[in-house]
Amino acid sequence: MAGIEWTVEGLAPRIEAFLNPLLDASGLDMGYDVVEVDRNDKEIGPEISVEFEGQDKELLLRRHAELLLALEHLTVEALRVPRQDRHRLIFDVDDYRMLRIDELCLRAKAAADRVKRTGKPFKFAPMTSRERRIVHIVLNDDESVTTISEGNAPNRYTVIEPRKA
Repeated sequence: MAGIEWTVEGLAPRIEAFLNPLLDASGLDMGYDVVEVDRNDKEIGPEISVEFEGQDKELLLRRHAELLLALEHLTVEALRVPRQDRHRLIFDVDDYRMLRIDELCLRAKAAADRVKRTGKPFKFAPMTSRERRIVHIVLNDDESVTTISEGNAPNRYTVIEPRKA
């Protein structure tokens, strides 16, 4: 998305042009707002959020938000958002995804503390690339541990290991 400023004014019309016909065709009773995310740590969290509301919004959260993630994926593909910028846009319902980001930050720090205490690696369950990225960034400045991603999608996961001297 070269030349596009990461603002609500810059992205909302493009998101609406793709998403409105898709939602109309789906028959779901749902709308959305494109809003700026109010977070201190923009490196970890997104800058723009598409927040869904309406009677059918709960359908987006079933099976670990599979439909919500699919809508987000289709939209970033249609908008041709480069892979390195995809973390800047998030689709959400009732802060489900934003709370997941906060949870991952806490879990990463707790797992790192465990690795430091025990000296044994900690392996997370499989995660999306966005979730793995969050773990890597949260622990990037910790000189006692290192993080690596292993496995193949969709079973790719993050491992926290003691940093070798």
